[in-house]
Amino acid sequence: MDGELVERARAGDADAFDQLVRERLDAVYRLALGILGEAADARDATQETFVTVWQKLPTLREIDRFDAWLDRITVNACRMSLRKRRGVRELRMTPGADFPVTDRSAVHAKAKSFAFDTAFDRLTVEQRALLLDHHLDGRSVDEIAARLRIPPGTVKSRLFAARRALESTLEDVES
Repeated sequence: MDGELVERARAGDADAFDQLVRERLDAVYRLALGILGEAADARDATQETFVTVWQKLPTLREIDRFDAWLDRITVNACRMSLRKRRGVRELRMTPGADFPVTDRSAVHAKAKSFAFDTAFDRLTVEQRALLLDHHLDGRSVDEIAARLRIPPGTVKSRLFAARRALESTLEDVES
């Protein structure tokens, strides 16, 4: 049972914590990668997440909310990574610049992918996390609502707003 495992880890059982990490590592990494878009940054944020979880686990009051708490810590680690990144100038190659133009459909697909990534990067961290939770991890509106302890209608509204923001930003990027 997860609650028992969390309780044991909370009490300082390193083996229980190791099992929690193993069970949730992929999901945390996917969320971080989706928010940050860079594998190295996602690995750093994932590591920072689990360090923070280990340090703060004794303060967790609601054991049944562990996964929602873990998601919040992951999102916060991603925020910190984005703040650090702001000071670093990123060099991005234009779509198609790294290979000779022989296949126009490949160049077009790469440009579309670049436009989507750019638009997605412009969403808020919360919007990215919600879209990833629903569309990448396949969580239902009801599951997300239960995790966040908000009404399903609020989840639907936030998903709608996040999709609209992505569509609008994508139109701006593509024009």
